[in-house]
Amino acid sequence: MADQEDGAPRHGASPPRSGGDMSSDRGHVDAASVASTSTAGDASRTTSAMTSPLGMDFKKPDADEQGIPKFPALHHNPDSKGDEADDEECTAKPFQRTRSPESELRRNKGAVYEKVGDQGVCKMHKFSLYETATRYYIVGADVMDKRFRILKIDRTADAGSLSIAEDEIVYTKKEMSQLLNAIDDGNKSTGGMKLRCSTWGLLGFIRFTGVYYMLLITKRGQVAMIGGHFIYSIDGTEMVPLTTGHSSRFKPDLKNTEEARFLGILNNLDLTRSFYFSYSYDITRTLQQNIITERQAVADGASYPHPQNCNSMFVWNSYLLQPADAALKNTYDWCLPIIHGYMDQSALPIYGRTVYITVIARRSRYFAGARFLKRGANDLGYVANDVETEQIVSEVLTTSFHAPGAKLFSNPNFTSYVQHRGSIPLYWTQDNTGVTPKPPIELNLVDPFYGAAALHFDDLFKRYGAPVYVLNLVKSRERTPRESKLLKEFTTAIDYLNQFLPDDKKIIHKAWDMSRASKSRDQDVIGTLENIAEEVVTTTGFFHNGDGITTMPKVQNGVARTNCIDCLDRTNAAQFVIGKRALGHQLHALGIIGDTSIDYDTDAVNLFTHMYHDHGDTIAVQYGGSQLVNTMETYRKINQWTSHSRDMVESFKRYYNNSFLDGQRQEAYNLFLGNYIFAQGQPMLWDLATDYYLHHANPRGWSGRNRRSYINWYTPEYLEKRVLPKYVGPSGLASGKPLGFFDDYWLEYYKPLAVSSLLKVFSYMGRMNSTLRYIPVKSPQDGRYDLSPFKVRTEHDQEVPQKKSRPKGVVIIDPADPETEHHPQDDDAASIMSTTTTATKRISIQRWLQPIHERTNPSGHGIMKEGSSGRDPENEKKKLTPLDKSKAAQWTFTQVVHESLNPSVDQEDTDDYARYISHPQNLPLVISTEVPDSFDDEYTNYVNGTWKDIGIVGVSGDGGEAGEEGVVGVKEGDLEEYRDFFVVGNNPLTVGEEDLGKKRYKAYRKWLMGKSLFKQQPVD
Repeated sequence: MADQEDGAPRHGASPPRSGGDMSSDRGHVDAASVASTSTAGDASRTTSAMTSPLGMDFKKPDADEQGIPKFPALHHNPDSKGDEADDEECTAKPFQRTRSPESELRRNKGAVYEKVGDQGVCKMHKFSLYETATRYYIVGADVMDKRFRILKIDRTADAGSLSIAEDEIVYTKKEMSQLLNAIDDGNKSTGGMKLRCSTWGLLGFIRFTGVYYMLLITKRGQVAMIGGHFIYSIDGTEMVPLTTGHSSRFKPDLKNTEEARFLGILNNLDLTRSFYFSYSYDITRTLQQNIITERQAVADGASYPHPQNCNSMFVWNSYLLQPADAALKNTYDWCLPIIHGYMDQSALPIYGRTVYITVIARRSRYFAGARFLKRGANDLGYVANDVETEQIVSEVLTTSFHAPGAKLFSNPNFTSYVQHRGSIPLYWTQDNTGVTPKPPIELNLVDPFYGAAALHFDDLFKRYGAPVYVLNLVKSRERTPRESKLLKEFTTAIDYLNQFLPDDKKIIHKAWDMSRASKSRDQDVIGTLENIAEEVVTTTGFFHNGDGITTMPKVQNGVARTNCIDCLDRTNAAQFVIGKRALGHQLHALGIIGDTSIDYDTDAVNLFTHMYHDHGDTIAVQYGGSQLVNTMETYRKINQWTSHSRDMVESFKRYYNNSFLDGQRQEAYNLFLGNYIFAQGQPMLWDLATDYYLHHANPRGWSGRNRRSYINWYTPEYLEKRVLPKYVGPSGLASGKPLGFFDDYWLEYYKPLAVSSLLKVFSYMGRMNSTLRYIPVKSPQDGRYDLSPFKVRTEHDQEVPQKKSRPKGVVIIDPADPETEHHPQDDDAASIMSTTTTATKRISIQRWLQPIHERTNPSGHGIMKEGSSGRDPENEKKKLTPLDKSKAAQWTFTQVVHESLNPSVDQEDTDDYARYISHPQNLPLVISTEVPDSFDDEYTNYVNGTWKDIGIVGVSGDGGEAGEEGVVGVKEGDLEEYRDFFVVGNNPLTVGEEDLGKKRYKAYRKWLMGKSLFKQQPVD
């Protein structure tokens, strides 16, 4: 396929012959200067001998095939290995080159080449790293494997310097193969050129005490798709040192203990956990910001592609990109900005319409760190645990952001809502050097003008507009003031800042003690949060795209800022409720539902809850070291008996990580983010007593020239209402251009010219989580199940009523009875008590997030015996787990309540009652003392006195007569003890010596002798 462009007009010089020179003043690769005295490592392989699935595109063409165009590689071909042959594989395939005949090289001599910028910047999606003795070469390919570029990195540069040469020429496959062959031939004396690895992208360059290291992405995983643009997670990385020489063998100098220790610290940061990137979508900004930017660029007639403007706050490899940014003209063509946080995408099928819910959490790189080590705010107004959460709800009737009729970036099927969480913007800390799980809170500095809070809220105005709704969930009443001190100070700060804001732009402060409310039986935590959430969403609004003509757009102005002390458990629950209310508004705007609210325990909310639980767990692990301690079930007060043990384990894990591991994690953050930079004569990172000076700017350097007004602390431009401009068609140079000129989503998503299958094209959609997993299998087939994801699922709703009424009550089923049939209703009832669970991360949400068809007994016959198995049904019983027993108890209690409120009498009870009332009453009346002849003698003997001898009472004396004051039939000892109860002493509450002999005071005597009064032991 690359040969199709051989005849196109080009600009520049052709590749030189083997060993020839390439002019370096034009940025070309110099093949004559690649000689070296060392060879590559043993693990490297010569590229001329490599084989690959792409090798068929690079074989030597026959004479008859010269005129036949070559098509792209068959990326989508199905394989017997299933998932291993997916379109988006984890590991990139390297570029393959073939030996080109000398005649072809001569024939292309003098050809001109396409330069970067002639048809836009060549955005590359796959890279191959080659090495010679003195240089590295990175070959980049676009998404279609049709256009290639090359980057040269010098390995012989002095320590501390980075030498990178970017070739601006765009090559075809054959031309790139010829160029690599020329470089290989020029380095035959030093071992030639060999493939080091294949990679998905370059993260940047980092240096500690000596040489630079290059950080590469070796594995990736697809996690979401927005507007036809894929978003990937980093699943594997490799750090390549830019060194040379026989002694190093292309490895860092391990004799340098300081260098080795820096490498060990950096390895503590796992880049394969919750780091994400995208080739064509700016994930550092919200959907609203991206759409407004693109719409404004189209209206202004800006040239495409325009420079990428990432939000530096969320670019976690910003420090690694600085060396590349200084050396490269097109940095983001080679290097990928990455974010840290959370990302998930799920499908919501609604009667043939599919809605995709995407949750994106972006963690700020400013003032980042572990829980007790980073609290409050720094001098520049950046707060700890600053996370921006965006939920995108879209109905992808068309894949891209563009509306039908070629209206650029005007698709009305995209909505989004943004929230924010962050620590309280004051100067406060917690010292965890001891063993206290909850260290005391200290307000280190009291600023009467609240400079840090002013900078923080001004930054929020810049990012989201006004107003800012502050939901403060810290405790308000405590025996020992901890959180309440911050509540009072934060309230004072907001009151001070609100004095100078316009009336309609003031900060809205809502303080509510959520922890106290959750422990109270008479307070509805979720109900209160629902009311707050509705007020928040109606105040800030949400983003809804549209062209302004047929569909009126909506723009979110302002943001909900939620915080507690840690911004973890309570904050995540509150953000979930706000997100749930926003979800209802978003679905209403898309025309999915008629109302703006969604009930709990529906499939839609259960799916959304699952996503927010994972979101909260991920954020909690990053900041606190453990997953959420208090989940939504805790605040909804459901299934608490199954979550107590889990909460205790997570509390202990959080305490352990905060006490022993947070220091190592903080050092890794400081090193990767560039907060600490090695310098001669300065203390090492591990020798610092505190990293305070790494995160707080020197006041002498910024306070004098950037002094802000204490009254006009905000920027008026940030308070202006944000609007989405009406759609205006392209103008200027962009007028008349095809859609691919503005957005290359078509190539990235559909990969035209590639032989594929529908199974592979839509394979990612099949792997997404969906509400379809929660629907039982039997009921929809019988037509007795409501498939709506907005139907409340309860135990009674899952018991689908039969057409023929069944008698209520306990029915014993005979396993051997052939007439006993399995009813689909039994599946739904049994699903409540089953044990099979889905792959969720916690036990406490299994009851209502669990797919019913996965929880049902696979045999589908309950206790009934299989007709063909012949096995004993008793041996087939499965041992009940504690979770089983709790579910069974709950189900049984629910049934008892239901039957008590709806009493009924079955046929058997009716027959028994009829037989009782119709019993013949032939008992004779007692009219004389004569004993009937047919009467039983045993009763007569009992009446005549034998009842005295059966042990009810004893008989006093030998003859059965009592003494002087005795009672017939009562033992004398019992009678004496009975009299004692009626004797009332002068002081009945005092136990005297005469009372110690009585039986009821024996326990008291033992207590006087020092034994425990409360132990369960016999008195005698």
